Amino acid sequence: MATLAGVSVGTASKALSGNGRMRPETRQRVLDAVQALDFRPNPQAQSLHTGRSWTVGLMTTDGIGRFSTPVLLGAEDALGAGKISVLLCDTRGDQIREQHHLGNLMDRRVDGIIVTGRRTDPRPPLVGVREIPVVYALSPSTDPADTSVVSDERSGCRLAIEYLLGSGRRRIAHVTGPAHHAAASDRARHTTELLEQASLELATGRVHFGDWSEAWGRRAAEAVLRAAPDTDAIFCGNDQIARGVTDTLRERGVPVPEQVAVVGYDNWDTMTLAARPPLTTIDVDLVEIGRIAALRLLEAIDTNPSPGLHQVPCRLVVRESA
Repeated sequence: MATLAGVSVGTASKALSGNGRMRPETRQRVLDAVQALDFRPNPQAQSLHTGRSWTVGLMTTDGIGRFSTPVLLGAEDALGAGKISVLLCDTRGDQIREQHHLGNLMDRRVDGIIVTGRRTDPRPPLVGVREIPVVYALSPSTDPADTSVVSDERSGCRLAIEYLLGSGRRRIAHVTGPAHHAAASDRARHTTELLEQASLELATGRVHFGDWSEAWGRRAAEAVLRAAPDTDAIFCGNDQIARGVTDTLRERGVPVPEQVAVVGYDNWDTMTLAARPPLTTIDVDLVEIGRIAALRLLEAIDTNPSPGLHQVPCRLVVRESA
């Protein structure tokens, strides 16, 4: 290939890697030769030369992929531009399995690791990582010196509450998941504070904590209607709960959104589009979380880390329920 381009092997190598200074016509001759010969660089040789494997590990506790798959897609968008491959490891929330996968990734000499999960609860940092950059996505590290990329929960709640207030709603109830989950407790706290700033309180006087399920949404809607029949909006901690809420309202003959508006959280199409009516919801932008996490990892690989918490704004998706 170097012979065809009329350059030295060293110049050809620099042209392919994008390093080194040379005249544009020289670089173009090398690229033309690569195309003519259908040349494919040897990854092993490149690894030995650069000291990098051009692979990144992605470790997740989310076996069903509900949250990790969009994060992975976003990470691949950013890493693919640099021709970096991603190795996916599912730990299923098991520490022994996590250490096993970590050992395999270390043996493969990955350039870095992205750690994600199915919850927003902080998690302990990986143990036994030997000078390999690690970025935590969605589930932040408990170590503030680590790099974590998460959803801005307060911005998501603000979008929902401001939208409901802007449409004239004043009697807003909040139904969410288990109180010991960070997502539920954070969203409940932000919702309560935002209503207080508007000189309002929750329609039923309290947050309704339960499960992340449609069944809980149906039961909670009954409780809300009993406690505060004049409720005109229900802000839900996730889309499954919101779908259950709309089921009960429909069965009780309460028109949505004319009498009671319903807003969900997460923008899970499986739930939002199948609900009757389709759900207005908060999109936590998991793909963007994955993309930003990958960019922060690339910076760390290039010895320019950005430690601390990086928050990704949410988006309001308006449909027919509010």
